[in-house]
Amino acid sequence: MSSYSKIVVTGASGFLGRHAVPVLAARYGTDRVVGISRRDYDLEDVNGVRRLFDDHQPDAIVHLAAYVGGIGANKEFPATFYYRNTLLTALMFEAAAARGIRKLVYAMGGCSYPAGAVAPIDESQMWEGYPQKESAAYSTAKKMGLVAAEAYRQERGLSSVVIVPGNLYGEYDNFRLKESHVVPALVRRYYEAKLSGVDAIEAWGTGRPTRDFVYAGDVAALLPFFLDEYDSTEPVNLSSGTSTSIRELVETVRELTGFTGRIEWNVSKPDGQMIKIFDVTRMKGLGLECTTPLRLGLEKTIRWFDVNYATAGDGLRL
Repeated sequence: MSSYSKIVVTGASGFLGRHAVPVLAARYGTDRVVGISRRDYDLEDVNGVRRLFDDHQPDAIVHLAAYVGGIGANKEFPATFYYRNTLLTALMFEAAAARGIRKLVYAMGGCSYPAGAVAPIDESQMWEGYPQKESAAYSTAKKMGLVAAEAYRQERGLSSVVIVPGNLYGEYDNFRLKESHVVPALVRRYYEAKLSGVDAIEAWGTGRPTRDFVYAGDVAALLPFFLDEYDSTEPVNLSSGTSTSIRELVETVRELTGFTGRIEWNVSKPDGQMIKIFDVTRMKGLGLECTTPLRLGLEKTIRWFDVNYATAGDGLRL
């Protein structure tokens, strides 16, 4: 185990951050792990970044902070998403190199892969095209973390690694109706359908498209490996490596939320991309796995949503 004196987790109040901090505290000690959020430091300002390093003197950073939003916000404010995420990336890499920290772990999303990437999407496809247009400003800004990792290693000797989590779901997810991804959107929809007593819910398409989903706790559990063992600028997909049809996902969420009404599949609606899964060959080659079965992960997610519905179901960002 590496003897880090202080590990700072940025974005600690966010979705993955709230899974990551307890994992790292259990591994390295609560006195050596500090979770910070925007309430503590403005990491889009060079002075805020400097103050973070002055206050905590970290020798490792897990950089999960990002400026995120739904597809509507991305389409309306692309320059804002580009600018703010560029700052979050550039300022942290520069400070980490200047302060001589031992390890920087940087997280980016699978949305940075080209829109036309062929499933299963392996890491070699990252630069083979432009990301989905609607969120490309955000996606390309995050993608610059790959460029920064290589550039700062080459010129300044910074040891940094880039992880690419797949379709994350779990407790603390974003359940806002206009911003949530498919799992939290379905959980909220069927949970509220049960509460309101409706007889049926329409589902779009045929249900045949397949996706892979990864429980956020599994990704968090792998972070110590990237702090202690992995030292390469080659990105690593972190996902379950399993394929789940949208129909199976919908029917499982219906069962676990207790909704007993009908699912009416509207096959006149588009299915979208039929197969979008991530290749996890590199991850498994490192001896790593994301092992939580989808059903168990959904049970945990729905249980948390039920307990926290007063805030999560109220549309508040968690």
